[in-house]
Amino acid sequence: MVEREAENRGLSPIFYYIELNPVRAGMVEHPGEYRWSSYRTNGEGEENALIRPHGLYEALGLEATSRQAAYRELFRHELEPGLVDRIRRATNGNFVLGNERFATEVAAVIGRRTLPGKLGRPRKVAEPEFGGA
Repeated sequence: MVEREAENRGLSPIFYYIELNPVRAGMVEHPGEYRWSSYRTNGEGEENALIRPHGLYEALGLEATSRQAAYRELFRHELEPGLVDRIRRATNGNFVLGNERFATEVAAVIGRRTLPGKLGRPRKVAEPEFGGA
């Protein structure tokens, strides 16, 4: 889960992370070159019956051409340093991506931990010594 306030430049940072994965992996130089990317639909207007526009994408503009132009512009910038690592840690650990308040709210709804726990074993509690005669 991703916190709404974590949305970056109009779209969730997860959009960028997913679209740029093939670029980071060295498979292509641009997300539009990757065969399975939604970039070609969202940024270039290529028809694809499998892709449904997300509400955040639709909010980029009133008309398809303005949304596509806004989407392309978003990818002229790289993700902020460390964001890729935070997304990977959240994904691999099955945790939320957001602040502590958001994580607490989600934890209350789903009934489980949503942030990583403390590393290591819990400290042993010292047992009281009993003096005997």
